[in-house]
Formats: sequence, structure tokens, C-alpha cells
Amino acid sequence: MPETNPSPAQISPTAIAVADAARILTSLSGVAITEQMIRDDFADGAPANADGTLNLVHYAAWLVKEMASGN
Repeated sequence: MPETNPSPAQISPTAIAVADAARILTSLSGVAITEQMIRDDFADGAPANADGTLNLVHYAAWLVKEMASGN
């Protein structure tokens, strides 16, 4: 089954699939962000929704907190 890329109108910033988040964050940052990197962040305490998606606002806040604490 081919992978589909949802249009921006179909992506909810409060419940985004990890694959879509990795693709979007890579595109926006110019740095390769992989699904595994995000999953590693989950393992390190990044907030994840119960269904395995992520809320970009909560994730960004977690990243800022981690950067501020030197992690």
C-alpha cells in the first residue's frame, strides 16, 4: 500500500502522526528529523497522545524545556 501524504488541511497540529511530524519538521528546519528521533524523544519523556500521535505545541514546549535544562 503506497504511503499517502495528507494535505496541510488534513493535518491536525494537536494529533499529528509521527511520520508526518518527521516529514514536516525536516522540511521546516532543513535538518533531517526521523521518526526514530521523535520516538526516542517519547522514550525520554516527550508528551505523546494516547493514540501515538503528537501535539506539535506540546512537543515544541517539551523541546524548549529540554534545551533550557541542558538535556
